[in-house]
Amino acid sequence: MANADCIVIQGSNMAECHPVGFQWVTEAKARGARVIHVDPRFTRTSANADRHVPIRTGTDVVLLGALINHVLSNGLDFREYVLNYT
Repeated sequence: MANADCIVIQGSNMAECHPVGFQWVTEAKARGARVIHVDPRFTRTSANADRHVPIRTGTDVVLLGALINHVLSNGLDFREYVLNYT
């Protein structure tokens, strides 16, 4: 995770609940990665993220479906990986 370009944290206050794992998010951000926190609540994780997406409770599946649709419609997936490992 420390080498990621973009990290999406959804439905978790990782900074408070998983501080040891959150250090990798902090390292990635220091290297230039964008951190996006998707959660109805504004938490310490949101404060450390580049973008907080305060979705309404119960709309997380809609958001994930839209992201999947965007990736597949625009050919942004790693097709070889998807075919071989999913």
